[in-house]
Amino acid sequence: MSEERSLNFIEQIVEEDIANGVNDGRVLTRFPPEPNGYLHIGHAKSIVLNFGLAQKYNGKTNLRFDDTNPVTEDTEYVDSIKEDIRWLGFEWEKELYASDYFEQLYAFAVKMIEKGLAYVEDASADEIAAAKGTPTVPGTPTPARSRSVAENLDLFERMRKGEFKDGEKTLRAKADLASPNMHMRDPLMYRIKHAHHHRTGDKWCIYPMYDFAHGQSDSIEHITHSICTLEFIPHRPLYDWFIKELDIFPSRQYEFARLNLTYTVMSKRKLKQLVEEGHVNGWDDPRMPTISGLRRRGYTPASIRQLCERVGVQKRDNMIELGLLEFCIREELNRTANRVMAVLDPVKLVITNYPEGQVEEMAADNNPEDENAGSRTLPFSNTLYIEREDFMEAPPKKFFRLGPGLMVRLKNAYIIKGESFEKDADGNITTIYATYLPESKSGGDQSGLTVKGTIHWVSAAHAATAEVRIYDRLFTVENPQAEEADFKTLINPDSLHIIKQAYVEPGLLKATPGERFQFLRKGYFVVDKDSTSEKVVFNRTVTLKDAWAKESAKGK
Repeated sequence: MSEERSLNFIEQIVEEDIANGVNDGRVLTRFPPEPNGYLHIGHAKSIVLNFGLAQKYNGKTNLRFDDTNPVTEDTEYVDSIKEDIRWLGFEWEKELYASDYFEQLYAFAVKMIEKGLAYVEDASADEIAAAKGTPTVPGTPTPARSRSVAENLDLFERMRKGEFKDGEKTLRAKADLASPNMHMRDPLMYRIKHAHHHRTGDKWCIYPMYDFAHGQSDSIEHITHSICTLEFIPHRPLYDWFIKELDIFPSRQYEFARLNLTYTVMSKRKLKQLVEEGHVNGWDDPRMPTISGLRRRGYTPASIRQLCERVGVQKRDNMIELGLLEFCIREELNRTANRVMAVLDPVKLVITNYPEGQVEEMAADNNPEDENAGSRTLPFSNTLYIEREDFMEAPPKKFFRLGPGLMVRLKNAYIIKGESFEKDADGNITTIYATYLPESKSGGDQSGLTVKGTIHWVSAAHAATAEVRIYDRLFTVENPQAEEADFKTLINPDSLHIIKQAYVEPGLLKATPGERFQFLRKGYFVVDKDSTSEKVVFNRTVTLKDAWAKESAKGK
């Protein structure tokens, strides 16, 4: 397939514009988040698309905060958005704010009034909605629509001065009450909000609506390609109309399908509910689809960019399997993560014929997928911890791990044979006893024996204690947003399981937050920011294999 045919539809538009000398071949995109919450993986697709286009065509991207609603916005969100974009690997040309343009937008509104294309409305939101009609029935004008230019200019200036209460007046465009596009039926341009703004303080008490601020901000910045998600298709005629009537730089809007991911919600309002009602532990909870949550979960910028590239740029909404994101991180961590040993459900193993007090250093490769990853040594003694599931007192025929009379290899160490075990009063196995074959040491095995099973371990005297947080999908259904039930009733009760006392290799005490490892046979894990010098905390990023895919297949 040629490179030309593999271009997505937005790249085709950009290349045609460059070839035709539109905007002198210049490419300037923008990423325009509203700072009213943390970015999620859906925003990541927009970031990758906007910044990626600019990079590909030697252009630039502005970061512009759509801060036109002072009630919901905060500098905390501004800071988190900037951190997330940089973490994903991108840098913006200019950091801008819609509030930078409040004076200019006000002047644009005055110009619309002077042209007879805007008027001050007295009707309430409910009255306006009722007068708009339906897609098949034209709207009816309110009495305010016939106000004179002079009266509208006076009222709009008084709105700015703060003479009216919230909701008492609005500014509406005088567009087309008969348009089949409801967005064209005299949309709101300004509303009154007596609220403190995070950047402009109390200077303004009127704020532009998205549809008036967005296209004009694009135009002020001379954005060449304004890329939005599909829900903004009906807004495009209004976007173009304002630009045409104001006779300003003709930015153009293009729409693509947003990223929807299974087993999660993408609504900022719903994500905020999860945080504020305590269903999760903050915006960066590793179960959240926020970029900060994915980062804390152990996902990498490359894995998220890879997902966005695999999904591609489409014109139709679809649901992307969470398993695809997990595949992307598994593929990367398999190449890059060092292998270590961690015992999550420990039971004590005593090797009765290994000299008590003796300690050997066993050599272990850090990552067999990376020849430059080097190796380390692990302390080995007569008392170890192994996984409880790796021993059975009455093992079935095809159980290739440890049991009475069964032999297994300890990873990087010796072959051992199960001999006996002890139980407590509740019937739980507390100690396993085994013998080892001294001639079976890994790397120089002269025993002549072949065993089918290999298990991991840590030396009891040397192991570091760790807390391990096992995260799973936040919701029990694929599309919680589509269900009729309250989405919060669909939260997975088993989405977090905390192991307070796991045992890990002693070297992991020195691991720093953000370091990623493969726990042999257990999955991929990342060091959490809650770690201390005494106790390291790990978050499970993803299992070694897609267990959910197997469960799904069983149910079909």
